[in-house]
Amino acid sequence: MDVTRWTVNRTAPSAFILVGLFSQSKHPALLCVVVSVVFLLAFSGNAVLIAVIRSDVRLHTPMYFFISQLSLMDLAYITVTVPKMLVDQMTGLNTISVSGCGVQMFLYLTLGGAEFFLLAAMSYDRYAAICHPLRYPVLLSRKACLVLALGCWVLGSVDGFMLTPVTMTFPFCKSREIHHFFCEVPAVLKLSCSDTSLYKTLMYLCCVLMLLIPVTVISTSYALVLLTVHRMKSAEGRKKALATCSTHMTVVLLFYGAAIYTYMLPSSYHTPEKDMVVSVFYTILTPVLNPLIYSLRNSSVTRALKKTFTVRPSFQETMK
Repeated sequence: MDVTRWTVNRTAPSAFILVGLFSQSKHPALLCVVVSVVFLLAFSGNAVLIAVIRSDVRLHTPMYFFISQLSLMDLAYITVTVPKMLVDQMTGLNTISVSGCGVQMFLYLTLGGAEFFLLAAMSYDRYAAICHPLRYPVLLSRKACLVLALGCWVLGSVDGFMLTPVTMTFPFCKSREIHHFFCEVPAVLKLSCSDTSLYKTLMYLCCVLMLLIPVTVISTSYALVLLTVHRMKSAEGRKKALATCSTHMTVVLLFYGAAIYTYMLPSSYHTPEKDMVVSVFYTILTPVLNPLIYSLRNSSVTRALKKTFTVRPSFQETMK
């Protein structure tokens, strides 16, 4: 009898149940409205920023090319998780198929990993612009920018290809309920009935490597930038350089802080509630904040936005 129950429980589930964000709220309807508004703001904000950068010739520079790539990643990042969560809340169906769970996991790992490396590429761009202004057009030529962007996407997909198949091949027999609002690796692993300690150690090392390389590039770039800024005689030049770098560093701290908590802190620091709060921060709030940070703190983007949305007078009006 016990053997039969054990055998049944070990069979692979046909679907998982996402015990999501709304089940933890006392006012799920209100939270659903708030999340919907935030999603629309993030989607439209990043889409508008991409469109403005593409349409304004003055923004066809390496820095804005990387900002548009960041907006593209954020747009895709929030689309992978939030629409599914909102549809589940509206329909009352909180299930996700095993294959759907694997696809969602692969996409968010790929996008998250790509963003790690893109932030490093953006710091290199600032280093080249401030420390080597005369060589900047050569160091960050159009071809170099495309290669760097493609490299970020490829390295991010490596993270997805490494972690997703292994995670999804573990036997799941404890429960079908994922205490999260999307299929994140740590939350899915909690359902496994096998020993995952070795895999968690390897995943930890992989995440350290994924973070260490970009952090090293970012730290080195900004250390050299600060030295160069310190030597500048022009106060206006120093102010402009620091303003540009501080914008990028704000985004780096927001994104990397959440990633370090999720994948590098010991399990004793984690609870399902804390994990969901941190995940909300970097999957929902960060994609909203990034376009605001880069538009409100960047005069060139602000001017381009005003130019785009300013209603131009008609020919008849100009002739009056």
